[in-house]
Amino acid sequence: MAVRRLAPKEFQPDSFAFTAENAIWAGQQIAKYPEGRQASAVIALLWKAQEQAGGWLPEPAIRTVADLLKMPYIRVLEVATFYTMFNLEPVGRHFVQLCGTTPCMLRGAEQLKDVLKRRVGDERHVSADGKFSWMEVECLGACCNAPMVQINNDYYEDLTPESLEKLLDDLAAGKPVRPGPQNGRRASEPEGAITTLSDPSLFDGSQIGAWRQRFEAEAAEKARAEAEAAAAAPEAAKTPEPAKPKETRAEEKAADRPEVRVAEGKAPIAPAAKADAAEGVADEHKPVLLAKARGDGPDDLKLIYGVGPKLATMLNELGVYHFDQIAAWNEMNLAWVDQHLGAFRGRAVRDKWIEQARKLATGWRPASDVGEKPEE
Repeated sequence: MAVRRLAPKEFQPDSFAFTAENAIWAGQQIAKYPEGRQASAVIALLWKAQEQAGGWLPEPAIRTVADLLKMPYIRVLEVATFYTMFNLEPVGRHFVQLCGTTPCMLRGAEQLKDVLKRRVGDERHVSADGKFSWMEVECLGACCNAPMVQINNDYYEDLTPESLEKLLDDLAAGKPVRPGPQNGRRASEPEGAITTLSDPSLFDGSQIGAWRQRFEAEAAEKARAEAEAAAAAPEAAKTPEPAKPKETRAEEKAADRPEVRVAEGKAPIAPAAKADAAEGVADEHKPVLLAKARGDGPDDLKLIYGVGPKLATMLNELGVYHFDQIAAWNEMNLAWVDQHLGAFRGRAVRDKWIEQARKLATGWRPASDVGEKPEE
């Protein structure tokens, strides 16, 4: 990036102050930011100052912005000299920025440069009548319409030396000019014949009519089906429902009574060992948990197949640190822990943690650091 310097003193005004209208606008920009962050408005205020000064940024304007934002002058000078959107020396009423990057150069930017040199003068030179100045800039992002220029805030594209001459003549005479492509092209559509979206029915409304007919046909079919369903409803209501069977208590078999089974030497029928998942496992089945790991620290619970880092951390937080803890559990202990595993619920039972832990507690280790999947 080239060095950018402020204009010489002979070009600098003695002072700068925002107009009343612009001062109100500046206050509104500053108010957008919280206390202590008002410096964030610096670019917006510098841009408004440049606009008020006639397209360039005098040094007094930079200092005025710094004072408004309570910033050191050097900080605002750094911003103004870094961004090329800020012109540090006077420009013409119509400031022409000529794109000279590769696409525009290949499409004739050098010929446009010759026109500007002949009509206006050297780069960064203001014409005698004060109407024009120009400079070559980096890509302006309209490569598909190369070559092009930006004049003040507008793009003028698809230029030739002749169309640029006419554009400058019209601007000098104060005539209205049309931004955008100058060769009759619309936006960035292909030069010559249009090769896509060329079917007239896309634009004459006929396709919309076809769509409407389809939608109306679908709506009519839906209304007909609803009407038929509504008409069938009274007939369905007349059809009697089948009689419900009478509710009776199931007869208890004498042989299933606990006292009979005990008398015959049979064990009473016990409730299911595992609690209903909807009801949860009572805290009476909570296994022995530890406040911290024993001895040399916790075992690597990730060696249990299905236990990753997150689940191992969750087990430690519950108070489970060692393989022998898990190996000593019964099925109800396992079910109690399982219901406290959040999104991992069900994994402890599915992956047979007790069986795995008993092997690991003996000192055996799996070949893989993610454990050994238990047999189904």
